[in-house]
Amino acid sequence: MSGPSLKKQDSHSSIHEAALNEAKELRDVVNICLRNGEKEKAVQVVEIVIEHWESRTLKHAEAEEEGLYKELVEEKPELEPLLIQFTRDHDLMRRMVEEMNHLLMKNEVDERLVAFQDSLLMIASIHNEDEMSKLLHGNRKG
Repeated sequence: MSGPSLKKQDSHSSIHEAALNEAKELRDVVNICLRNGEKEKAVQVVEIVIEHWESRTLKHAEAEEEGLYKELVEEKPELEPLLIQFTRDHDLMRRMVEEMNHLLMKNEVDERLVAFQDSLLMIASIHNEDEMSKLLHGNRKG
């Protein structure tokens, strides 16, 4: 069973927005570190970036998949194609975070990490907007 905040558009949207805003700030810090040639600091920040995506966005995605999406497809089976799309978004984000981790493990700290972060932000933003407009549009208060 999913928590009640996942079914309420306002609270669910707040969860998404907070995570996205933090991720944007972290991306900016990585970008500044790389531009300034501060590779060691960039490594530390990228470790935080990866932890952020894993503990915030991807944990939230897991909760959606294990609770909210299962409940919704039971209530409205016609939502299954949409929920498969949303799960694919989550899978893409997981893969990008894995790739960032691989780059970090190989000590390849460069602009590719910023590109992955930009891609993650873009996917998460579109995903969040679609969840709100196509899934939770009738459930405002939370």
